[in-house]
Amino acid sequence: MAEYFYNTRTHQVEEGRHSDWAQLMGPYATREEAEHALARARSRNESWDAEGRAWEGDDRS
Repeated sequence: MAEYFYNTRTHQVEEGRHSDWAQLMGPYATREEAEHALARARSRNESWDAEGRAWEGDDRS
């Protein structure tokens, strides 16, 4: 089964790990998942930040 990685330096999807691990996000099961890696990470970070603010009693968005 192929694994896909998103390269944060080149902004390209790689099939298999060809670059340094520090530049890669993944592995992902499909090319499409890897293509959306940054958007998914951004969305999760925004959600976690909002949860953190709510937990601290500061629910400003």
